[in-house]
Amino acid sequence: MALFDPFADFRMDGHVAIVTGGAQNIGEAIARTFSGAGARVMIADLDGDKAKAAAAAIARDTGREAMGIGCDVTKEADITACVAATAKAFGGVSTLVNNVGWGRAHDDPLAVSEADMIESYKLNTLSAMRMTAACRPYLLEAENATITNSGSLVGTVPAFDFIAYSAAKAALNHMMLGLAHYFAKQVRINTVLIGTVLTEGYAAAGLDAKAQEALAHPNNLTGRAGRPQDVANAFLWLASPAGSWVSGQTINVSGGGSRIRLKPE
Repeated sequence: MALFDPFADFRMDGHVAIVTGGAQNIGEAIARTFSGAGARVMIADLDGDKAKAAAAAIARDTGREAMGIGCDVTKEADITACVAATAKAFGGVSTLVNNVGWGRAHDDPLAVSEADMIESYKLNTLSAMRMTAACRPYLLEAENATITNSGSLVGTVPAFDFIAYSAAKAALNHMMLGLAHYFAKQVRINTVLIGTVLTEGYAAAGLDAKAQEALAHPNNLTGRAGRPQDVANAFLWLASPAGSWVSGQTINVSGGGSRIRLKPE
């Protein structure tokens, strides 16, 4: 007699996942978790060498197929090549994770250039729509087809110091809600609103050591900053059959708190 397995619905055996920005940090944790749950994974990252190295490490640790490919998600040709390579290697695509996202801090939101606003939209919002369009033929043929997006808490709370990034992430939330209704019974689409998860990306975004130290001790209900695995666990729930009754949602994974920014006097 088989014993009841409460974790069976979290298995992703037979699924093929593309994870953009999956070579490090949150994206790598998502790719590793999906692979550990049984999925075959394609890591798409601007740094192709790092993507291949991450895929090799994941395959070694989980015993399942994983591949890496260089992909600039702001370029249509790169997206097309990534999806084609995934379908050729693994036979299709059932799971898309639009994880790519980045933004730079600015002291004066009104000094942000029009070009920077547009570039942020192209990277954080438009790339997700283009990836979705490229994957659509395969997703429509897949069982439990899902798209899960890396949103940000700053897309829902005031964030004048990340005005371009926060505006693009807010647009991502609304765009993906619209697409969830468009696909309805065919593809489940959800977005995870991610709170403070400290990575090396914060320094690249323009936050100095003092600012990062402040972020490391957030005023939220859990009293700590997040870890990449905290986010990856939420993605597994939403993308696996365990989340089969969840679609069109923005799920807050932020330690139970928000960071409201008030301009200093």
